[in-house]
Amino acid sequence: MTGGFGFIGSAVVRHLIAATDHEVLNVDKVTYAGDPRSVGEASSDPRYREARIDICDADAVGEAFRDFDPDAVIHLAAESHVDRSIDGPAEFISTNVVGTFVLLNAALARSEARAGEPVRFVHVSTDEVFGSLGPEDPSFTERSPYRPRSPYSASKAAADHLARAWSATYGLPVIVTNCSNNYGEYQFPEKLIPLMIIKALAGEKLPVYGAGENVRDWLWVGDHVDGLVRAAEGGAPGETYLFGGGAEMANIAVVEQICDEVAEFGGGSADELRGLITFVDDRPGHDLRYSVDYSRTEAALGWSPSVTFEAGLRRTVAWYAANRDWWEPIREKRYRGDRLGSGR
Repeated sequence: MTGGFGFIGSAVVRHLIAATDHEVLNVDKVTYAGDPRSVGEASSDPRYREARIDICDADAVGEAFRDFDPDAVIHLAAESHVDRSIDGPAEFISTNVVGTFVLLNAALARSEARAGEPVRFVHVSTDEVFGSLGPEDPSFTERSPYRPRSPYSASKAAADHLARAWSATYGLPVIVTNCSNNYGEYQFPEKLIPLMIIKALAGEKLPVYGAGENVRDWLWVGDHVDGLVRAAEGGAPGETYLFGGGAEMANIAVVEQICDEVAEFGGGSADELRGLITFVDDRPGHDLRYSVDYSRTEAALGWSPSVTFEAGLRRTVAWYAANRDWWEPIREKRYRGDRLGSGR
């Protein structure tokens, strides 16, 4: 798999090692948002290996494929923060587009060498490729047209098209997945939920874009991991699967609920924390609403989200409150953790 030191990728690694008998090769460049600590106890398991390489390095990627000889790839390595993509799109084009191209070629070459046992390729994407919904628009489906509106979503859309092209042209067994906004433990604190939790725990102002009216569908990362593994093991090549949480909420409502939960962990009163909310100028091209219809995925894979937003948020707040040793060093390095996010 790729991107196994990131938020979703590390959750996949921990699940595969703890709950399955799969061997795992984690291909990760270890960028600013990748943290080797996030794989936890999986790092000491004999079924786990690492290749700390850039997915744009065709020679290194090809060597990793030849050495490990994977049956399947779950491709999660990506630059993913919209704000960063606005300020510096070049890295997003390189990693998300060129990196995906390199991986597809490596998987195809390995498939040809395996003589009849092709490498399954699960390309993990985002609902942001479909653009922005109005308040009354129907949810995104597998047939929704692509209308990316940020450099990040455009780079992911390009990668989606490459993945499908390698399936149609070369017969590589590709599966594309598109998910709504993930949240949970080990998420880098530039995204909305961890950023607001950490600031609330510190008693700092809670900056919210615009009037906080942008709506996102929230998916517990553990539920997403379950879906990705199901897609890798039993999904049909050429198919697209959407994973959503069935939990649409305006950003301001999310932040207010975070204040209530942090108050339960001794971070002050809920009213005091809500008083820290500060509305700031909106970012360019901020999509209004995302919503995912996962009914076809439910029918095909037997998957549906199992953790409610309320339960998942409480678990997330509890984890950040108990694991300051994980996120405090990140803040001390002064990454752009104070840049706002809408979940991505």
